[in-house]
Order: sequence, then C-alpha cells, then structure tokens
Amino acid sequence: MKFSDFDRESWETNGHYYDTCVIPYSGLRGTETPPETVYILERQRDFLDLVEKPFQGRVVTYPAIQYAGTGSIALMNEICRKVKSIGFQYAIVLSANEALPEGEIHESDLVLCMPVIAADSQVLVSAYVRGEIQALWENGK
Repeated sequence: MKFSDFDRESWETNGHYYDTCVIPYSGLRGTETPPETVYILERQRDFLDLVEKPFQGRVVTYPAIQYAGTGSIALMNEICRKVKSIGFQYAIVLSANEALPEGEIHESDLVLCMPVIAADSQVLVSAYVRGEIQALWENGK
C-alpha cells in the first residue's frame, strides 16, 4: 500500500501488519525532457508494482526520492534509518532506472535495482524481486 492509503485510524488498527517500508529512488537529474521524465517515472511505477502487488498487506511505499545528486546516498540512508525508528522492521530501496552502490546504502535491508537485475538474462525480474524480499523476511536480517 502507499502511505497515502492510510488515515490515522486505519494505521493505528492495522499498522502492526506492515513491517516493511519501500523507498523508491527515481534518479532524475533535472536535465530530462518532459517525455524522458515520464518514461523514467513509468519505469519506476512498473518496477514498484512488482513489490506492491504481491506483498500487499505487508509493505508500505513511501514517497520517492526523485532526484539524484550530491547527498543522495546520505539521504537514502537517513530515510531508511528514520522509517525503522518509527517501527518498520525492514527498509527496501528500489530503483528502476539506476544501479545504486548497495554497500553504501548500509541502512537499507535490501537494495533492488532494475538495471542490475535485468543485466542477468537468466533471471526473470519479478521472480528475482519476490525471492529477494521473501529471503529478507525469512532470514530476518
């Protein structure tokens, strides 16, 4: 579910079921034309669907970090740390458009990057995403 699907009452009643926060990262640079921006955001939306749909009832998607630049990695780490401090057990950073340095996003429990996953032609992206999230939950990182 998206963060905006909750009101105070529904969160207080059902929030304990949602232990995983997804933080999308679009990687916009500010130099894209409007059509390029649409393409990037549509890719992000489609990649996000691979997490939101199968795991509805357990994941909450927070607003995306839209722009790349100096401090992007630090911001992702800060957001991951903060969402875990309010009760999420897991924070997942998801990027459809840019490979991210996983080792540098140390506050995230899982980094999923479409360019990295898609580079392995032996892997079906949706199966990979499901498997990684299920492994995260099973291993209780």
